[in-house]
Amino acid sequence: MKSAKIIAVLCAALVLAACDVPKQNKTVDRGFDSKHLSQLKAGVWIDPNGCDHWIIDDGVEGYLSARLDKYGKPVCSGIAPPNTATGAYKSGSPVSDTI
Repeated sequence: MKSAKIIAVLCAALVLAACDVPKQNKTVDRGFDSKHLSQLKAGVWIDPNGCDHWIIDDGVEGYLSARLDKYGKPVCSGIAPPNTATGAYKSGSPVSDTI
């Protein structure tokens, strides 16, 4: 019985040790031409409900996140029909200096 408790404690310690995995920086593109995502230009994809999502496609990886207002609510601008994407989001287009 005593050895079973020792084994159980060791297993619990091993499981908890695995929880300390370093977190990845998700603001960096990890493709062939790695860049910070702020250096790429995002387009807008309109979901089936008509709400906007930021989209970046660098050819190998793609990034998508909901477009939210300052209160955290979805933005549904109506700039395009549902299930379409607009803007220079393909191939990781670099951000232009003249916006």
